[in-house]
This record gives sequence, structure tokens and C-alpha cells, in this order.
Amino acid sequence: MDDLPGTAATAVAVFAGTNVDDLIILTVLFLSFRASGRPRPWQIVTGQYAGVALLVVVSAVAALGLTVVPDEWIGLLGLVPLGLGLWNLAGALRGGDGEQAPPAATGLLSVAGITVANGADNISVYTPLFRTVGLGASLVTVAVFAVLIAVWCAAGSWLGSHKAVIAVVERSGHWLVPVVFIVIGMVIIIESGVLGRLTGLL
Repeated sequence: MDDLPGTAATAVAVFAGTNVDDLIILTVLFLSFRASGRPRPWQIVTGQYAGVALLVVVSAVAALGLTVVPDEWIGLLGLVPLGLGLWNLAGALRGGDGEQAPPAATGLLSVAGITVANGADNISVYTPLFRTVGLGASLVTVAVFAVLIAVWCAAGSWLGSHKAVIAVVERSGHWLVPVVFIVIGMVIIIESGVLGRLTGLL
């Protein structure tokens, strides 16, 4: 706690470095709201806070030496955005171009689920951080994370407010938004190497 500015700067760097892709998701969610009315902004913000809070809690518990989810299976969380994307893409294809399909995330729980799935690999970064910096610095880090989540949400809302982008989503959002979530889910699963581990079990 003697180096408060240094601790805060480290927290900013860690959060920014591990949540760049989360900014894309927030932008898509706010675009989805402007195109379809769901999920609502308070659900996006609350879901983001809930998801990151869960990741921090799991990391803190792991820092104490307890394993909540084995690292090698964390990639399975990619099934959350992948499943949501496939479900909504199928609905869009059934409905056709003239009918608005439901958004890939419709409420607080689905937003939180996507946040956790996309940030699951952050646990491997947060855990050693919390383990080495001590309680006081960990609390400062969590406080910085809380502030930056609000910044990220504001940035996502701003990025998703441009008329040209909204127009694109209104025209093609029935398939574009689900495809984004499908890609995110596939990237999480592939990069985690969980497919190879599942194959090895067969």
C-alpha cells in the first residue's frame, strides 16, 4: 500500500490488457439495444459488473490455493456465447430477412454469462496478481477494476451510438450480432485447447 500510484497503474494495465476484446462485446451489446431494444443498458452494465466480479472472486479464491475450475477446462465456457449465437442465428434464418430476430443476449444473466465466458482466461492473470500483491493492493486493484468497468461500458455505448454503425446493424443485425458471438465462442474454445483435451478423452 506504500506505492498506491504504482498499484493503481498496474491494475489499469492489467485490466486494459485483459479486456480489450470485452470492449468489442460491449459495443455489440449496445448496438443490439439500439437496434432491437434488448438487452437494456442497465442490464448490460449490471451484467458486466456481475461477470467481472465473478471472475475476480474465482481468481481470489484460486490465489488462496483453491481451484474452483481446473484451468484446462475453462475453455468450455466458450460454449455460452457460441450457443447463444447459434440459437439466435437459427432464429434469424427461420424468420427471414424481413423479421427481426431476438438479440443474442436478452438480459442481465446472458450478459453476465458472456462476460464470464469471454474473460475466463483472465483468471490465469488475476490469480498470480492477487497472490503476490497482498490484501491491501488487491483491494485497490479491485476498486480500479470497478472504475474501469464503468469506463469500458461508456466507451462501448459511445462506439455503439454512431448512426452509420446503427444503420448497418438495423439492416443486418439479425445475423451479424449472432455471428459475432459465434466467433467469440469459437475463439475461446479453440485458443484454450479444450477440444484437444476432449478428443483425448474419447
